[in-house]
Amino acid sequence: MAWALYARGVPRPSAADNSPERSSTVALSVGLVISLAAVLAYSAYITWQVAGLRQLQTDLVDRNRKDSLQLLRIQNDLNLLAVAMRDMVGGDEPYPLTAWSAQFERIRIDLNDAIRREAEFAGNRTPEQSAFLASSFSQFWDAVDRIFALAREGKEKDAREQIRLSLQERQASLSTAVARLLVQNSENEEQAAHRIVEVYDRVQRKVYFFLTVTLLAILLSSLSIIRWNRRLFARLAEISDRRSELAQKLISTQESTLRYISRELHDEFGQILTAIGSMLRRAGTHAPEGSSLRADLQEVLEIVQGTLENIRSLSQALHPVALDEAGLESTLDWYIPTVERQTGIAISYEKQGEPFPVDGAAGVHIYRVLQEALNNVARHSGAKQAWVRLRFLRDALELDVEDHGIGMPEGTRDRGIGLVAMRERSELMGGRIALSRPPEGGTLMQFVVPRERVEAHGKEDHSIARG
Repeated sequence: MAWALYARGVPRPSAADNSPERSSTVALSVGLVISLAAVLAYSAYITWQVAGLRQLQTDLVDRNRKDSLQLLRIQNDLNLLAVAMRDMVGGDEPYPLTAWSAQFERIRIDLNDAIRREAEFAGNRTPEQSAFLASSFSQFWDAVDRIFALAREGKEKDAREQIRLSLQERQASLSTAVARLLVQNSENEEQAAHRIVEVYDRVQRKVYFFLTVTLLAILLSSLSIIRWNRRLFARLAEISDRRSELAQKLISTQESTLRYISRELHDEFGQILTAIGSMLRRAGTHAPEGSSLRADLQEVLEIVQGTLENIRSLSQALHPVALDEAGLESTLDWYIPTVERQTGIAISYEKQGEPFPVDGAAGVHIYRVLQEALNNVARHSGAKQAWVRLRFLRDALELDVEDHGIGMPEGTRDRGIGLVAMRERSELMGGRIALSRPPEGGTLMQFVVPRERVEAHGKEDHSIARG
């Protein structure tokens, strides 16, 4: 069968025919892999940058802020010591110096706790700075202990002198060192903020670059898909044209074959049976009256007459002569009562509109669609009544076949050789077939053909119409 199709002019598929599909698949697959790789790489880059920002904020900004809070606490304690020492050396206080020891002890405890906490967050401090700060505080408290020791020995004048000469200077030095550390923390925060801005700017540039590349890739992929789709649709259109041409040739061959068989049955076998019938009648007239031979001849003559009627009916069913001689309307006027007698289904036939000529290939196609629709009603619907409506509209011809039987299952609406043939014939005429379920149940087949296509098919010199 395939060899026969190729021999009749249907092109063979070649390796080049499939190359576009293979090439498009490979190209689109490569584009997809590249896009996924770019997304993964960019996601990894963003994750790395975000992790760096989080670490920068946690290890530097947050620690620096906590360190500054402890330095402010230390600075506040040093200020309290400065106020206390100012009061101690003022000379207008009625209390002895030893009365300040409890206040100094509380401040020492708070300072020691603040220094200990501040050391946990001082990540950017050099070892020399830490050693200097620890040594300065140690020397300051040693001096405080010596001053209170002098005060307990009754040497308050010497003790106040030591406060003025040594202790206040040490406190001022410590305050200056803490202030410098605060300034350093502020500078570190500014540097961290600058680094964070740089990271954001770098990520923003990468985002713009990635978006540009992604949009370019999407554009190229879209253009590629459009290109391959156009080629694919062109290929499908070509295949559809070939299929329509092949379907038209097959339907034409089928109709020519049916017409030939119908003509042979009508002309050859019909004439032979007619001749046999005439010979049997003449022989019957020469047979003796009442003889068994005459009765046998009469019985054979009846068989011949019945066979002749069956052949004529079969010839009409294969290809009604009325289609070529009288057109579609007259053929349907003969065909529908015939179907009623053969199937026992009451068919209500209705014509509407102003008739226009429907003959040639158009008449054959419409007749075959009606024939297949009524065959489906008789075989599958189980209905005892059907309706056929033929409408001649201003710009179209409509044919409805309706029954109120069991209807068609959903899975079979587009299956079956008969339905496929009906759709093929409708597509050849530029029409459409719709199957639906009417409110009363059953099946409604609606066939619509543009009038211009009916007239065009009627004028064409197809072998369907002329054999």
